[in-house]
This record gives sequence, structure tokens and C-alpha cells, in this order.
Amino acid sequence: MKTKQIYLRFLNLIHALEGEAHTPAMDLDAKKLLEVIAVRHEQEKPLTVTEAMALNTIASPATIHRKLDQLRELGMIDTVFEGKNRRTKYLVPTQASLDYFESIGKAMQAALA
Repeated sequence: MKTKQIYLRFLNLIHALEGEAHTPAMDLDAKKLLEVIAVRHEQEKPLTVTEAMALNTIASPATIHRKLDQLRELGMIDTVFEGKNRRTKYLVPTQASLDYFESIGKAMQAALA
């Protein structure tokens, strides 16, 4: 199968997933932000709220703030403190977001099959 066909098949599967009731409704900025949060968490370098606000390649700080609120309301991220430091909030994916990424991973596997 050609690379283009694999990618288009993957996109088709992703769009099918987005139509399912258990898939959260997120716009592209929120998805990008969630991906950054999840990758940094996976690397054991959790993103702080301050660092997230500086992600100007995704959106403006005001938009990032709204997207963080949206992701929290959807149950996709949570904020935690580390140790005794109560000034720095870290962004972490929730089980709901891990389940979301699991379904995306399965779509990727299906596209390659």
C-alpha cells in the first residue's frame, strides 16, 4: 500500500472515531495542546501551565487558556502539584485522554493492516 493511501485510510478511520459518542469533541487547537501535554508527560517532563501558555505555535495565550479550560471540562487533563511546591501546576493527561490515544493508536494499526 502506498504511503499516501495509508495516511488517507488513517484519516478516514480518525473521522469515523470522531463520529462516535465516546470521542470528546475537541477542535484542532485543543487536540494539539492535548498531544503536547501527553507527549511531555510520556517523556516524564510534564508541562507546566506557564509553559503551555507560551506555546505560541499552537495559539495565543488567551486561546491556550480557553483550551486548557475546555480540556479540563472534557475530563482530558488535570493539574497537579509536585512535592511541597504549590506554586507550579503541572498538566497531566487523565485516563480519558489515555483511552482516546489508545483508540487513535488502534486506528493507526488498522490503517497499516
